[in-house]
Amino acid sequence: MKKLNVSFAGTADPTGYLFSFAKCLSAALRCGEYEEYADDIIASSGFAFRMWVAPDLCPSGTSIWEFAGQKRWVENGGLVCGYAERLWGQDGVEAERRAEALDLIRRSIDNGIAAVAWDLSGCEWGLATGYDDETNTLTTLKISGREDSLPYEKLGKLDIPILSVLTVTGKAPKPAERLVADTKALAKEHLTGREWCDNPKGLAAYDTLIGFVREKLSSDSAWNLEYYLGTYAALKLYALRFFEKYGEEKLVRLYADVCEGWQSAFDILKSEDIAAPDTKNKLIEALCRAQSAERTAVGLM
Repeated sequence: MKKLNVSFAGTADPTGYLFSFAKCLSAALRCGEYEEYADDIIASSGFAFRMWVAPDLCPSGTSIWEFAGQKRWVENGGLVCGYAERLWGQDGVEAERRAEALDLIRRSIDNGIAAVAWDLSGCEWGLATGYDDETNTLTTLKISGREDSLPYEKLGKLDIPILSVLTVTGKAPKPAERLVADTKALAKEHLTGREWCDNPKGLAAYDTLIGFVREKLSSDSAWNLEYYLGTYAALKLYALRFFEKYGEEKLVRLYADVCEGWQSAFDILKSEDIAAPDTKNKLIEALCRAQSAERTAVGLM
């Protein structure tokens, strides 16, 4: 048996809802030999800028995107990755793809870095932190921070039975100027709607959220809105930190406003009565501030 010591300590999550893929990837890097990438990667992979919103605010809407894109996106940040997947309608290659994924996981753990895998946390991303070929079992870390185990045969066959495993296999460092330019290009690609998703995405997500608050928000759907606001408020913080680190002053000012808008909306929802006459207006105003700032930011990217 081989097992790594991995935790989410040191991974900033101001709302408790930081997107599970980004949180797991950052933790895997921080607890391995790639610590210097742990914060940058959430922005340089584009995830700090990504927004996907299901019209009914189903939480799974944040994970409806082209999973295969993550290899290219993470490598945008100056890393080299391995990747395996098996999606709907690919039952004929299930065993082959699981064997491929398990091989990636073993090699990654042998190299001292946990693997990011879909659905290890109950319809969320988690980490494969160890393996035991005698018992055919993975050791896993859920997004909650709780350790668990998973039989090899169950990988890719949990609540949402698709397989997606990403590993970091090496570094391909970029000069700072190129890293920033490539990150802006990737962010703009998403924010202007050029990455696949069946639901509203990028800047279009704002209008969907605002419309939901205006027309559908109730006590029954408040948690769904909390999940979305918490997810994207936490991600935007990494966009701000990235631009601060690399001296992008105009984008720093704009993303400070973006962060303030999302965090304010999250705090309002958590602290105020949604049945009160002006609560919805406050939520909409906060999201509109973020929307305006991020639109301007896209124009500068």
